[in-house]
Amino acid sequence: MSKRLFLMLSATLLAFIFSTSLFIGTATAQDAGLESLRETGKAFRSVAKKVSPAVVFIKVEKEVTQQGVAGNPFEGSPFGDEFMRRFFGQPPQQKSPHQTPKRRSSGQGSGFIISADGYIMTNNHVVSDADKISVQLLDGREFDAKIIGTDPPTDVALIKIDAKEELPFLPLGDSDLMEVGDWVLAFGNPFGLSHTLTAGIVSAKGRSGIGLNDFENFIQTDAAINPGNSGGPLVNLDAEVVGMNSAIFSRSGGYMGIGFAIPINMAADIQQQLVQHGGVTRGRLGVLIQDLTKELAESFEIDQRDGILIAQVVEDSAAEKAGLEQGDVILKLDGEKVDKVATFRNQIAMTRPGTEVEFLVLRNSKKKKIKATIGVMDADGDGHPISSDSLPELGMRLQKLTPELATQFGYENVNGVLVTAVDAGSIAASAGIQRGNLIEEVNRNEVKTPGQVKAAIKNSKKKTVLLLVRQGEASRYLALKLEK
Repeated sequence: MSKRLFLMLSATLLAFIFSTSLFIGTATAQDAGLESLRETGKAFRSVAKKVSPAVVFIKVEKEVTQQGVAGNPFEGSPFGDEFMRRFFGQPPQQKSPHQTPKRRSSGQGSGFIISADGYIMTNNHVVSDADKISVQLLDGREFDAKIIGTDPPTDVALIKIDAKEELPFLPLGDSDLMEVGDWVLAFGNPFGLSHTLTAGIVSAKGRSGIGLNDFENFIQTDAAINPGNSGGPLVNLDAEVVGMNSAIFSRSGGYMGIGFAIPINMAADIQQQLVQHGGVTRGRLGVLIQDLTKELAESFEIDQRDGILIAQVVEDSAAEKAGLEQGDVILKLDGEKVDKVATFRNQIAMTRPGTEVEFLVLRNSKKKKIKATIGVMDADGDGHPISSDSLPELGMRLQKLTPELATQFGYENVNGVLVTAVDAGSIAASAGIQRGNLIEEVNRNEVKTPGQVKAAIKNSKKKTVLLLVRQGEASRYLALKLEK
């Protein structure tokens, strides 16, 4: 064999071996990828088998007074306004004054059993004011349910069914242990499609300022949540409940990649109080606080941006008795770092009244430890906190328009103060003001904070206050007669 022929055969053999190795390597990588996907699918399948029997389909009925709402496809729903707000990202539409006779109406949602004796957690907006609640299990059994207690400020409700035998139930996990990127599965009954599972990840934690509840600390997820999912469980890969599906961010009413769940640690604390007392008592410190921005830090000659600033100490409050002062910067609560107003507010509210807590504050560039005994938060009949943002003389509550709220309600390019609640039969309700409206002016003066609205009304020398109120893209003037 010639040397040239030998070299040609050797090169051909080497090329064959190399290409075969590449093929084998590629095939091996593909097989490994497919096997990884199969294992993920098996994990989801295992969780579904454990969770689905304890997920329930909730149907509610109530008597409603039909009011015409132009363009509202969910007219007559027992939670129509709440539905519109949570799933369409917009305030309820203006109702016509023409009413039809009362009639029975129905709605639906989800829930999950948390004990063998039939306690079920769900959203308040699913069951509130319902005349009849029925619950259907995966195996087809149906039960009538009764409300044990509700907490509108967090949108948590507890109902119960009675069965002759023990019921399947779900263990509660620790939502504080969840991290961004963790797998989560959402269970529920979207659009009435019973026992549906969707998968995704935790895309953010500690979401607040959404404008759905008084106390917000949402888990954000991209697991698909749709109308009907409300009240269903958000679970981890260990089949433990880490959240309660509550709402989505959407401009159309359908899934757009952002859903919100109430952390189960918050919901479980509420559930325990509802079982023991039938209601919820919250803690109160008695301070008005604000986030410490870079500009505020510079003004107070503080190098860091950690902490929250005390803007005002309420007279005769737990804060005043403890010695907290206006201008103090709260750095830590019971040794834990404080950096967000919403988080701190939730922590104080969830602290039992009478509990002693310790603050690390920065005062005049010096750190100081101060102990305080938490007081009791004043609340209205529905449990909503009575705060400086309430306008009892008009019968509504207000909230500063945050960037998140502006996006949620479509007010990105305007200024004003958001109406978060309107009391039935109040002056505001009689004038047609609704939750989700934006107050742009009071007596022809622009307003941007609840405090400015209160001050303008308080200082008004007339018996009538003139408001410029926006709903969606339209603004109108309303003259409200004060009861002075």
